[in-house]
This record gives sequence, structure tokens and C-alpha cells, in this order.
Amino acid sequence: MMKAAVMTALNAPLEIQRLPDPTPGPTDAVIGVEACGICRSDWHTWQGDFECDLPRVMGHEFGGVIEAVGADVRGFKVGDQVTIPFHMACGRCVYCYTGQSNICRKLGTIGVDFNGGFAQFALVPEADVNLVSLPEEVDALSAAAIGCRFMTAYHAIVDQGQVKPGEWVAVFGIGGVGLSAVQIATVLGAQVIAVDINAEKLSLAKKEGAVVTINAAEDNPVKAIKDITRGGADMSIDALGSTTTARPAIKSLRKGRRHVQIGLTTKSETETGDISLPTDIMTVKEIRFIGSLGCPPASYAGMLTLIANGRLDPTRLVTETVALEETSDVLSSMTAFATMGFHIITKW
Repeated sequence: MMKAAVMTALNAPLEIQRLPDPTPGPTDAVIGVEACGICRSDWHTWQGDFECDLPRVMGHEFGGVIEAVGADVRGFKVGDQVTIPFHMACGRCVYCYTGQSNICRKLGTIGVDFNGGFAQFALVPEADVNLVSLPEEVDALSAAAIGCRFMTAYHAIVDQGQVKPGEWVAVFGIGGVGLSAVQIATVLGAQVIAVDINAEKLSLAKKEGAVVTINAAEDNPVKAIKDITRGGADMSIDALGSTTTARPAIKSLRKGRRHVQIGLTTKSETETGDISLPTDIMTVKEIRFIGSLGCPPASYAGMLTLIANGRLDPTRLVTETVALEETSDVLSSMTAFATMGFHIITKW
């Protein structure tokens, strides 16, 4: 019987329970979870922003070792070090065949639609499609740090935003994914401007390479960015998901450039998947609005190579490792935006 942190009610402490160990079907694999991140997407699930049947074992940012595989799994074996994307793909549709398995999601999201990594073991469906092998240089802690926020930022910057060396990139919201975006864009040669209302988070962004930080509680970020860049940023990123971050991010761009939307809204009274955008400005300035979800396994090779050779370091963003029993405390801190960097479960 495995140990797991189980969500039995929304916005309530998770229960530590003993559950039966998962058994793989013919195309599945069971992963022994060595490290699992506690992500703001978990917080969204815990708040009820994502539909989720209860009880549920959350957790979608994990790395570990394959403990068992189904009879039809061909690309992986027991003992392999692996990680996963959070979006589970079927491997048989047009999106999967064209390298866009991140928007397939026919099998749903691990930790939301079925049990995830807040447990000692996790079942991964369609293992040949959804598992990602790890280089020897990338350990389980790195895999957990990659799991959602880091890989999401990588896909947004490299695949969707197509950042170029020397470009000005304005990152709005320096939570986990925003901080990841700062590190990745900096390593790829961009000049990063970090925007937040928390001085401590801006300090972390500075350490990760941001050339300028702007406290939006004290200064007008649109004016500041236009002054700094002499006309506007080349790419903006909303890493939070709100009107207060998306609108100024778009307004801070120079003509003909692009905005990448990573952050998702909450089920608040004012934002339920819809936010107000400055469409006239976007039209007149020919600004592109680009959505970005997760990261297809096809894009992992470049990211893992940069991590293996030391150019990227997701573990630098890990501010605390915690025990499974502390998961509820971390989720509660997220409600007040009180967490810094990544919190990773490593003690079971």
C-alpha cells in the first residue's frame, strides 16, 4: 500500500492515506515517484478552478524510476529514469502525429483527471507516448522542477515565442513559471525585464538574469518598459493570467511584435476564463496574441540538453524541499502568493 496525499474536499487540507499500489494496463507504466513539485496548477485544482472528481491524488510535476510496464510498452523498461508532461496524449491523432501532443489531451491531465504524483507511485497511461527519458546528468529533483512550470516556460519562449538573441522580453508575474521564463530567455540571449509587485520575487528574477526589474505597485510598467527599450518590448509574457498582467504586457510591446499567454485565470467574480484585452492597440500595431500550453515531448530534447550541459539549471529555482505531509501548507501559502520559487516533495 502506497502513501499518498489525497484531496477529499476543495480548499481543505489534504489527507495522508494508504492506497493500493497502481497496476499498469498493457500500454501503461508505473513510476516510483522520487520528487514531485507543488505547482500553482495544483492550487487551481484545489480551488475548484479545474473540474476534478474527488477524491483525487494531485501532482503533475514528477520524476522517478519505472517500477512496472505493461506488456505492450516498447520504448521503456523497468529501471529507466523518466519524467512526464502533465498533458496526457493518445499518440494516435493528428496533433500527436504533428508534434503537438500537448494539445491532444485526450487522456486528460494527470493529477486532475486521474491520480498523479502526490504519492509514492503514479500510473502513466500510453507510456510510449507520454514518458520522457532523462539523461544521466538530470536527476529526479531536476525532473520535478522541469515538470510543469519550467517546461511550460521553455515551450512558450522557444516554440511559441521564437525568441531571438538580443530581443527585449518582458515577463509579467514572477511566480514559478515567470521565474523559469526569466532564466530560459536570459540563457538564450534575450534581454529580460521582470515585472511583479513583490520585491523579493523581483530580487530572485535579478539573480536569474533579468537586466531590469519593475515593481508594478510603484511604477507604471508600460511607460517604464517603453522608456527602457526605446519603443517597447519584442515579446511579452503573461505568466500569471489576469487582466492586471495581460493588458499592460500587451501595451508594453512595440509594433509588429508578439504576446505569449501562459497564465490561466481563476474562477473569480471578474475572470472566469475571460479577460479584457486592448484589441484596438493589437490591431493597429499588428500585435500577435499567442497561447501556450505545457510542452510537447518532441521539444524536450533541446531543453534537457541545455540542462545536462549546465546552461539551464531548474534546481536553482527550488527554494524548499518538503515532506508529503507539508503539501497542504504550501498550497495554503499560494493563496496569498506567499511562495517563492519551487517547492518540491522529496520526503515520503
